[in-house]
Amino acid sequence: MSAPSYAPHPDRRSARPSWLTGLREFLFGMFGYEFAHHSLEMRASLESLFMLATVGDMIGVPILPPYYSLRLLPYVVPQIAAWKRRVLREKEFTDEHDYHLHGL
Repeated sequence: MSAPSYAPHPDRRSARPSWLTGLREFLFGMFGYEFAHHSLEMRASLESLFMLATVGDMIGVPILPPYYSLRLLPYVVPQIAAWKRRVLREKEFTDEHDYHLHGL
């Protein structure tokens, strides 16, 4: 027989971790949210440019020779449908990043 374990049950939560989690989320909202949001916007724009360079001939913009596009095709196939929707949708002038009111 083994000795009984005095560790708390894994399903039981104490008040301290939830308080620390709340504080961590509050501080992230104060200091890190804008940086995280900006980095996601930059990643999406760079991803759009990469997709345009590799498979832009699907929408009529041939940039790379087809040989290189075909070599990259297996890596970009899962993202083609979402990219085409994002690039070909109608946009408003307020969708641009320049019109965000940062810091106000």
